[in-house]
Amino acid sequence: MTAYMDHKDLANQLIDEARARQITDGVHRVLDTIAQAESAAGRPAGSVRLLAATKTRDVGEIMAAIDAGVRMIGENRPQEITAKGKGLVEQCAKRGFMLGTADKEGETGNFAGDASGSAVGVENGPRMPNDGSSSVVGAARHGSLSSASVEAGTMNDARKQGDSAPIGTGTLNSVDSRVVSTAGISGLPKTTRTRIPFHLIGQLQANKIGKVLPYVDVIESVDSQESAERISRRAVARDIIVGVLLEVNESGEASKSGCAPQAAVDLAQRVACMPGLRLDGFMTVGAHVDDERTIRKGFAHLRGVRDEVLASGSEGTSRCRELSMGMTHDMAFAVEEGSTIVRVGTAIFGERAFI
Repeated sequence: MTAYMDHKDLANQLIDEARARQITDGVHRVLDTIAQAESAAGRPAGSVRLLAATKTRDVGEIMAAIDAGVRMIGENRPQEITAKGKGLVEQCAKRGFMLGTADKEGETGNFAGDASGSAVGVENGPRMPNDGSSSVVGAARHGSLSSASVEAGTMNDARKQGDSAPIGTGTLNSVDSRVVSTAGISGLPKTTRTRIPFHLIGQLQANKIGKVLPYVDVIESVDSQESAERISRRAVARDIIVGVLLEVNESGEASKSGCAPQAAVDLAQRVACMPGLRLDGFMTVGAHVDDERTIRKGFAHLRGVRDEVLASGSEGTSRCRELSMGMTHDMAFAVEEGSTIVRVGTAIFGERAFI
């Protein structure tokens, strides 16, 4: 067990008003920053989604971020997923959300999402107009978040354009939140519920795969054929589909994980054919340097890799559209270079007390 978990109860669901307000303000600032970066880059509003990186944050803190408008979360460590998973699923269900693989209130299950993020065998809910009228973020800003607004949809749901939209023009597909109907799902009233994707964004050891699959629906850290094959076998055994992003070490820094950039296209085409897996796109961590050109170069190259894989028309690559790149310090560069997901922790929750 990670040492800091001996000192912090990650399953804690309580949060005081001051801390909740701090997190709410952080979420709003980040969403505003993303919107400004989209506008500056000439990209449609909603082209880029926020993933809240929740390493060392407890259930209460994470739920405060969700209440403020976060609609995608990511954990670095499998141990934290198992510590928080049940509480997060329960708290999300109380708010009208389905988290990750959850398919029953207060439980986890085989929520085998298709490439659009919908539950297999569950009807898609109504599509909301892009007029801001159903934005949960807007309601949260004005202190009027209600169950009705949650059931109506979210900002990201309103912005969805479908899988046919051109790359880089606001396509929100494989790992997006989606309003789904819960009619026919045991234990739930007939209503619509928004799914919040739950990603693993850190390294996954072979002996931890079985511990995270009951909760996460996307793994962003696949960096070899061997790791993909291990996840594939577990997914097939559980009769589920797991979304994967290939991690590419664009900076070449020895301290970072990821496959070599020159191997990314071939690896993507191999992974795309594996049973139980859905190739959603790519992930990278920006170069840890001050030179803007170097940081941008890595992001731009990964965009080119994604485009090459899509253009190949190879089996299983048609949904390979996501680019998870950009964090607190370099998200503006990433947005300009084509990112579809930015992973932000510190700017939302503040500095971590633990590493």
